Amino acid sequence: MKMICPTPWLGAPHGYLSDWVTQRWVQLTGRYVDLEQEAWLEGPTGKPTGIGRNFFDELAQEKGLKLQKDRPGSGLIEDFSALASPSFEASRVQTGVADFYEHTSGFDMDAWGEWGGLFRPFGRLLAFLFSRRLGQLNVPLSSLDTSRGITSEIVELVEPKTGEVRYTAWVRQMVKTGHVLYAGSYSLCRVPGHTGLCVKVVFPLPNGSAIVITKPRLHADGSFSVVSSGAKFGEPGFYFLARNPNGRISARYLKAMRETIHVYGAEEDSVRADHTMKLWGLTFMRLHYRLRKKRTAWVIDETMGYIRCN
Repeated sequence: MKMICPTPWLGAPHGYLSDWVTQRWVQLTGRYVDLEQEAWLEGPTGKPTGIGRNFFDELAQEKGLKLQKDRPGSGLIEDFSALASPSFEASRVQTGVADFYEHTSGFDMDAWGEWGGLFRPFGRLLAFLFSRRLGQLNVPLSSLDTSRGITSEIVELVEPKTGEVRYTAWVRQMVKTGHVLYAGSYSLCRVPGHTGLCVKVVFPLPNGSAIVITKPRLHADGSFSVVSSGAKFGEPGFYFLARNPNGRISARYLKAMRETIHVYGAEEDSVRADHTMKLWGLTFMRLHYRLRKKRTAWVIDETMGYIRCN
């Protein structure tokens, strides 16, 4: 059955009304940024029509990049030790946790979520106005949404001549509904308001993006957290970017939005993660992940030029 769009289409330059209103809010309340000078805010942006699971396939084609999916050994962070700094001892993090970040393609995923009671209507409104239509940021509204599991795919966009990885994306999709949970580009970056490298995730949105910049944190038991808490622009936290009609980019820092992802070793060959999202200090969403090493055979993928899991 075709989904009825809850918001009118304004034409190609603007997109849908709800998206355009969000972009105008960013443009009016944010600040102009020069991405050459503030490269820590750079990342892929979406078209007015939406995102979806094939966004990075289309981006690779547009930029003339080679596409690699679930290459054996590929992960969100190429070298976890690169996060080491005077404030973060990367070498003390549990081996299984670092292994997950460096070899994410070798893990299967289960996920389930729970909304804070007062925020549940907000979640349904968000899904109705934005997430379902965009094919992006479809956080589960009930346990049934993830009852058949989550697909997890590492997508790399590579320079064909040099072999340099330009983008590393993690695309997660709910099997039961087909909705894209997250489609985001992962990298490390250095922001003006924090010493040491941070983990940056860019979620493409129509004519812009949502960017979550998190600082690493070590716990006494060797578990690991990334935290998107800051006090002002230039520090770790949540950012909206929007492209203006004149081609300039506006950025808005959302101090009220905070996220913490706590990753820790569980049973053998698996790790778990607890993802907590807060707005104005109130927890509105908790996501829980179980990440288990794949137990599958390796086969030769002649089309991609490497051996992969089947």
